Amino acid sequence: MTEALLRRTESHFPGFDGLGLFRRAWLPADPRRVLLVVHGYAEHSGRYEGFGSWFAARGCAVHAYDHRGHGRSRGRRCHVQDFREYLDDLDGFLEIVRREHSQIPITLVGHSTGGLVAAAYLVDRRPAIESAVTSGAGLALGRGIPRLRVAAARLLRHLLPRFSLGSGLDPNGLSRDPEVIKDYLEDPLVFRRMTASLAAELVGAVPRTAARAAEVAVPLLMLHGGEDPICPADGSRAFFDGVAVAGSDLRIYPKLRHEIFNEPERERVYLDILEWLEALPESANEE
Repeated sequence: MTEALLRRTESHFPGFDGLGLFRRAWLPADPRRVLLVVHGYAEHSGRYEGFGSWFAARGCAVHAYDHRGHGRSRGRRCHVQDFREYLDDLDGFLEIVRREHSQIPITLVGHSTGGLVAAAYLVDRRPAIESAVTSGAGLALGRGIPRLRVAAARLLRHLLPRFSLGSGLDPNGLSRDPEVIKDYLEDPLVFRRMTASLAAELVGAVPRTAARAAEVAVPLLMLHGGEDPICPADGSRAFFDGVAVAGSDLRIYPKLRHEIFNEPERERVYLDILEWLEALPESANEE
């Protein structure tokens, strides 16, 4: 399919509490499957232009949204009071996408913190979807996060929940492509701080979700860069060891860093996802 045949849309939808959330889509004329993208901390759906257009050109309707407090969505920047707010927003967005594409299989795709959200969603809400894919999922605390910072976040969330903290994450860990780093640092919609409340909620959600891998009920493809310094690949390895659904797979890419969708080898990763989706057993396509 050529680029000219793709349609891009942008709009807003209400979060679980009515907060205005931004959404976008990359749409082929006659989609045969749907990908619902859940982005990572500090970033936004616009950073998935390459991903969305590539898959849309191959018959996939790709939908993405900006988390509350991220990108073009409303809300205090990088803040939630409760991690479940992310799951509630995803609940609403999934239902909207399902109405727009009835009878078409849906695959959830979560990157980084979005991978943590996707994993938590699978075990907490057990959605009626075909499958799920994670990229660099935040399922283990990074080695670069000092225990003192974790303790401070937990204390501050009770005293000053909206106190702004630096993430402490090195952007060079995102990709080996210097243009990706440059674009990330210059992107006005990237907000590289978080509130104490969000920090504490993420720290709590990681072990809570990681312990429930056995509850995943759909085929899961876990992808991770072998040289990811932001979200350790060990988190994906350990989680995958607990997944018992047929057709699930784990792929670690040597030398790739955190954003495998933005590495020079990105198209190999895209092809791996597409081939895995097309190889799923017919029973996985029935919701």
